Amino acid sequence: MTETEVPEDHPRYASLVTRHRIETGVDRGITSRQGLIAQGRGEAFDYLLGERTLQSADAAERAAAAALLDATDPVLSVNGNVAALVPTAIVELADAVDAALEVNLFNRTDERMRAIADHLREHGATEVKGLTGDGEIPGLSHARGTVDADGIGRADVVVVPLEDGDRAEALAATGKTEIVVDLNPGSRSAQAAAIPIVDNVIRAVPNVTEHAHELAGAESSALGAIVDEFDPDAALDAAEAAIRDGDFERTTNE
Repeated sequence: MTETEVPEDHPRYASLVTRHRIETGVDRGITSRQGLIAQGRGEAFDYLLGERTLQSADAAERAAAAALLDATDPVLSVNGNVAALVPTAIVELADAVDAALEVNLFNRTDERMRAIADHLREHGATEVKGLTGDGEIPGLSHARGTVDADGIGRADVVVVPLEDGDRAEALAATGKTEIVVDLNPGSRSAQAAAIPIVDNVIRAVPNVTEHAHELAGAESSALGAIVDEFDPDAALDAAEAAIRDGDFERTTNE
């Protein structure tokens, strides 16, 4: 069964579609095999969250939109899972907030970098950074630290979708405003972020885009106030409470 063959009335439709997208990403050389494991771990947390966008996550998504709109050099970082799961949505977000897209991989090869860049262009991107690799994030000794100097290297706001703890900590240490999408509120990524979004990336990215459209044209002072009013610790606490106190009576069978 392929993604297009999954019946929309299936109770696990969204979950099955994302699995197919990751599987296809591996087949196309976009997603690493380790990405399959990361997807399973994230899906487990989404079960615990009730597979919904919490009110606290929506507030984080609105703050993220405000921060991106108010940024001077915003960059959306893209790894293999993001490219497989939300290629069109991430391009639409970049357009909505005038941000650059940059490919950044732990398992980095020239072939995968080109494949992801080409995949993003197939979904509407006009420019994709990351292939130059003429910059470094201080404190990282592996390929995650290789960035474009005119991309993540000079960015003031960076979106890091999905789990990436060591890079999240290293970016935060440089003073950049970091927006992280991570379904685990206890992860290093979420803990390091100025704006942690505890939500599934397939919901989070379109939600941030929707908020960006709503906030388009707002004064810098108003955007700054939205960011300043957001409490990352409270958002993480709310997500943890939802996981601990969730109702497991709902149907989650395949």
